[in-house]
Amino acid sequence: MDLKKFAKKAGRKKDKLVRFLKKLDKVVPVDLNKLVKEENSAVWQNHDCLACANCCKTMTPTYTKEDIRRISAHLNMTPKDFKNKWLYKDETGDWMNTSTPCQFLDDKNMCTIYAIRPADCAEFPHHNKKPFNLYNDTFINNVDKCPATYELVKRLRKRVEQEYEW
Repeated sequence: MDLKKFAKKAGRKKDKLVRFLKKLDKVVPVDLNKLVKEENSAVWQNHDCLACANCCKTMTPTYTKEDIRRISAHLNMTPKDFKNKWLYKDETGDWMNTSTPCQFLDDKNMCTIYAIRPADCAEFPHHNKKPFNLYNDTFINNVDKCPATYELVKRLRKRVEQEYEW
């Protein structure tokens, strides 16, 4: 995946997709979750996270207490040492990576702690959240970082504008 090309394309279209998602906060098609399921299935026919890993390269997950406990135990560290080595607490109180790309991303776009990765990573890109429209802020943040989210929102916008009074 050419991430520079994706960044340009997503940057050009982001405003339109964000406007769509914001409108989706107010005007929700009755069968939105069905639409999301159909379009999300189509999106994954053309996207491979291992060819991309842009989320791990440009974003940081939030770490729950359980994530910190589990990962630090796996690494034979105390939670305190794990936090001191790799995390910081943001202004909302969430634990985040101190830098990007993620310290657990290897040079083959593989997560070295995949089996015990943070819940935020395991759920990314959050397309299966229901109801979908309650997570529009998440998709607004991710639409220019995750090619799969970009494609899903683009496809949803096209369908909703064609099939519904919008």
